[in-house]
Amino acid sequence: MRRIVISLALLSIYAASAVASAAVPADCWSLRKHGHRQEARGCFDGLTRSGDAYTRAEGFWGLEEWQQANEQFRLATQPANSKAMYKVRWGMLLHERFNNPQAADLFREALAKEPSNGEAYLGLAIVSADGFDGKATEYAAKAIEFDPKLVGAHELMANLALENDERDVAVAEADKALALDKDAMDAMAIHAAVELIADRSPDAWFAKIAAVNPGYGEAYARVARQLEMHYRYEDAVTYYRRAVKADPQLWSAHSALGIDLMRMGKEDEPLAELELSYNNGYRDAATVNSLRLLDSYKNFQTFRDGTTILKLKKTEADLLQPYIQAELHAIMATYDKKYRMKLPAPVQVEVYPDHEDFAVRTMGMPGLGALGVTFGEVVAMDSPSARKPGDFNWGATLWHEMSHVYILTATNHRVPRWFTEGLAVHEEGERSPEWSDRVTPEVLIAIREKKLLPLADLDRGFVYPEYPSQVVVSYFQAGSICDFVKARWGEEKLLEMVHSYAQSKTTSQVVQQDLGLAAEEFDKQYFAWIDKKYGAEAAHFDQWREKLKTLVAAIQQKQYDTVLAQGPPVLAMYPEYVGDANVYELMADADRVKGDAKAEAAALTAYEHQGGQDPSVLKRLATLEEGAGRHAEAAATLARLNYIYPVKNEELHQRLGDLLYGQKQYDGAIREYVAVVASNPIDKAGAEFHLAQAYLAAGQKDKAQESVLAALEAAPGYRPAQKMLLELNQK
Repeated sequence: MRRIVISLALLSIYAASAVASAAVPADCWSLRKHGHRQEARGCFDGLTRSGDAYTRAEGFWGLEEWQQANEQFRLATQPANSKAMYKVRWGMLLHERFNNPQAADLFREALAKEPSNGEAYLGLAIVSADGFDGKATEYAAKAIEFDPKLVGAHELMANLALENDERDVAVAEADKALALDKDAMDAMAIHAAVELIADRSPDAWFAKIAAVNPGYGEAYARVARQLEMHYRYEDAVTYYRRAVKADPQLWSAHSALGIDLMRMGKEDEPLAELELSYNNGYRDAATVNSLRLLDSYKNFQTFRDGTTILKLKKTEADLLQPYIQAELHAIMATYDKKYRMKLPAPVQVEVYPDHEDFAVRTMGMPGLGALGVTFGEVVAMDSPSARKPGDFNWGATLWHEMSHVYILTATNHRVPRWFTEGLAVHEEGERSPEWSDRVTPEVLIAIREKKLLPLADLDRGFVYPEYPSQVVVSYFQAGSICDFVKARWGEEKLLEMVHSYAQSKTTSQVVQQDLGLAAEEFDKQYFAWIDKKYGAEAAHFDQWREKLKTLVAAIQQKQYDTVLAQGPPVLAMYPEYVGDANVYELMADADRVKGDAKAEAAALTAYEHQGGQDPSVLKRLATLEEGAGRHAEAAATLARLNYIYPVKNEELHQRLGDLLYGQKQYDGAIREYVAVVASNPIDKAGAEFHLAQAYLAAGQKDKAQESVLAALEAAPGYRPAQKMLLELNQK
């Protein structure tokens, strides 16, 4: 006890002397780090009265007078012989104030002055990590190379490793930081996060942090961030709450808490936390955009039943609700049986017609974040209207995201990124072979160049990609691994793996236990399987690309016989390709010119079954099928379009409704005619009349009467509706 009293006394003397002597900036920041806020404030205030612009900049920064600090850094860096470190520190200020692009520019300018400046490389690493840029680790390694004693670089390396779920590396780097600075609290936070992720007690590490600074809320916030990255959203909320309790003025944690509460489907408390952050000057993009999104919820309509909560923009709610809610119920019935479980609470699905609104929900999360995202029992996704027609299959996305809901629930959120993403991709293909993840050109190139990752490292491909297409490649690889497991061991093994992950086992342990292989042997067998499936396509990719260019040139020059003669062998080289200028369409175009409608339809049918999604191409196929009297096939083709672009597509719903009505599939016809009415058609009377006909044919007389009255309200003199109303009243 005596030693503690002496230490505190010495610290008080040090603090007093630091203020009295107008200490250097490092002294003031040290006081702040150790929780002596008042003393630190006095210290920073003293710096602002210095005759040196750089020192004043640090002082204003410490006082959170951002504009003055920025101006003083500008003055400090004007002289040509100013220190490179001044630009580094200025860059860190800008990073702290949400300006990463200019911060990165300053770090690069510092390196131009001093190429071996480790702190500048650390700054670049921090900025890269914010954007999940694969260069983050490279920059951090450079920082350590030039300054092995740079504590922050080791702490960042530990953080990056844990986000990639490389726990041993994270611990090793955190220990290096602590060996250099026994008070490295961010390194202690990494240790605490590792313990929590492994379902062990972190209390010993939080006690160490409290011994340095009991008000260091950032430690809890860093732990919360790692929990987010490991899908532990409810646990993350707990630790963000601890962060703001330890430091009520940690506005970044208030904002993060608000955003995580939004992700859990709440609105009132997130609004309070985000407004608190905003009103206290914390106005990063995530805070500002989340507040705007919350404000926009008044424009949404909510549909609830016993198992689902569906939030749709009012402008398209009537059209989309029947499709999405029915699909949700089908998904849940399938997954209840497949995963042998029921969700403990209703699942909430939010559908955003403005992609920027959806993007707010994915801010700060790794991976594509392009179509949908799942937070426990809350799913957010783009509406079909948010994207270019043909770019997006909302049905496949919903099956994918709902797989996450079940797997996160089944494992209590103890699952690696690669497995939950891979299983979700696998489930898309299980729902329909046409929805299977295609082997895209980027994937073929990665296979050819041996860029697929070992299973133990696969999470890294989602979080910090090392080349532009690695996230896409990682999704494909993870999905194909699950396909491989099913093909080699059977579907039941995937469920066994789910249960093993629920016991907090590592991937190596799961593969050994459930598949009977070491991870290295699994990799060997998987890569052989992939090579057998796609090796030839990958090896001949460049040759295929040149031959495709020749076909495109031939169609442009109207050399249709050449296209029809050379198309099949080119198609055989890479049949999965259904992107721009694909062989299926080129051959169909040639067949059309030659007047061979049967061959044209055959080419487009093959395109359809390979997962082609261009609405204009599918409509063209439906027209050919209908013209050939194949009405059921035409209806099936148009039904596919409902999963691709059902909005702003009145013609689709009318055509499909008519086809289904003609086949006496009245429930389907009603659904499509309801969609026509919801599309706000020009001929509202005609739309309501067709709907009334379908209701009447289905035996729903009351609804038929409602629709025919709506038709007459739109056009009182509409004779067919008058006649139907008379007939209804006579029955």
